[in-house]
Amino acid sequence: MSDPQAQERLRLDKWLWFARFFKSRSLAAKMVTSGIRVDGTRVNKPSSCILPGQVLTFAQGNTIRVVRVVALGTRRGPAPEAQLLYEDLTPAPVRDAEIVPPAPRFEGKGRPGKKDRRDMRPKGFGPLE
Repeated sequence: MSDPQAQERLRLDKWLWFARFFKSRSLAAKMVTSGIRVDGTRVNKPSSCILPGQVLTFAQGNTIRVVRVVALGTRRGPAPEAQLLYEDLTPAPVRDAEIVPPAPRFEGKGRPGKKDRRDMRPKGFGPLE
């Protein structure tokens, strides 16, 4: 009746939701539509199927996640159960790259006052000088 091969596949958006990478299935579908790589090939359809052993690469927040599908799952269970569905291959973040230097600020924070404007004015060009 049912093909055993068909049971080994699962929709990509559904698996991302089962594995708790996204809070809702519609958010997972939007992420897939924006582009996820499955074994290095870009996939844009949420209905595309995945198999155990495939490697997924996608952006989640400010990080790039790389995960290997270990199991497909049958439901969206608690977090410990969801962590059994994948193996995290995401490289450790580089501390130096995360630190962004602050934006350069000029002397005298905020808007210049009357004295500051006088000091910035070129000398010798006024009507009385």
